Amino acid sequence: MYKSVHGGDIYTPLAGPETWVDYSANINPLGLPPGVLEQVKASLQDCVHYPDPYCRKLTAALAARLQVKPEYILLGNGAADVLFRLMQVVKPSQALLAVPTFADYEKALLAAGAKISRYSLKPANQFCLDKKFLKRLTKRIDMVVLCNPNNPTGQLIDPELLAQVVARCRELQIKLVVDECFLDFVPDKERYSLLGSLEENKNLILLKAFTKIYALPGLRLGFCLTADTHLLEVMRKGGQDWSVSVPAQAAGVAALKDDAAYLQETLLMLRTEKKYLISQLQLIGFKVYPGAANYLLLFWSGVLNWCQALAQYGFLIRDCSNYPGLTAGYYRIAVKKRNDNRQLIKSMKEIVKNALLNGSY
Repeated sequence: MYKSVHGGDIYTPLAGPETWVDYSANINPLGLPPGVLEQVKASLQDCVHYPDPYCRKLTAALAARLQVKPEYILLGNGAADVLFRLMQVVKPSQALLAVPTFADYEKALLAAGAKISRYSLKPANQFCLDKKFLKRLTKRIDMVVLCNPNNPTGQLIDPELLAQVVARCRELQIKLVVDECFLDFVPDKERYSLLGSLEENKNLILLKAFTKIYALPGLRLGFCLTADTHLLEVMRKGGQDWSVSVPAQAAGVAALKDDAAYLQETLLMLRTEKKYLISQLQLIGFKVYPGAANYLLLFWSGVLNWCQALAQYGFLIRDCSNYPGLTAGYYRIAVKKRNDNRQLIKSMKEIVKNALLNGSY
């Protein structure tokens, strides 16, 4: 039986979704931006019609925001939808992944018939990509997929190293896919984004999403960007015309409108709450990898199973032991508002206290 490996599954646990505080999915804790819900409700009357297959209004709004040509954008039912469509039309024969990383890269590649090579990111190096990765870029590789900041580690790729990867991939005609879905949570994201590199690198494809930063996972809205307009045309032909629903398109347009205050509040809150969580988690006994995104990778050297223990308190966290390159003891938690974070830490301290008493620490 197929088993989902992602976080955010509030439906499987027997207690029911209304009882859970979900730390397993990395969504903006501020919730929907102002005005989005109203626009989604208003769009429901238009659901008697098919959605715009070209997402014209949303594409125009995105192009203006990102300062790219509209023809460089392809929207889909979440970034994962675009990712799978990309792999199905490109059908790479040999791909390279830096692991641990997001599971769907491998899943999409395998579904397209690709063989996969892995480059292991080391905990001793804080799971950061290093220059040795460049030696793995050879003529036999026809696709590289990177995540920046990476999931689940939260680590950013050094801009100088990333520029070398871009140049090497261009030289060898390797398609380079870079997932920037969590880059919106990075205060100086312009320093790390490859948006400005699209024009001179037609082999470069960027993945982005509304899901995380605008808290829209249930509506499903993501996109890719590339200067290879022929590739986007083939991708359009390789999928259905109506992958982005009427409410999702309306939500995207509304989210991009007057969102400066919302985004600023998000960054300020995350900076404060990450600092709080890191300090508290370290006091409890976790090794914390303080990445740049809106989540934290943790390691626990004891025997406690934190997923099971926290479930008893109504919290879901992400067990990362199924990521290639990680083992039992690795967990990922989202960063939420102070009240939730305080309750999480309180519960963790109670769990440790009880474990010490019964010898299961």
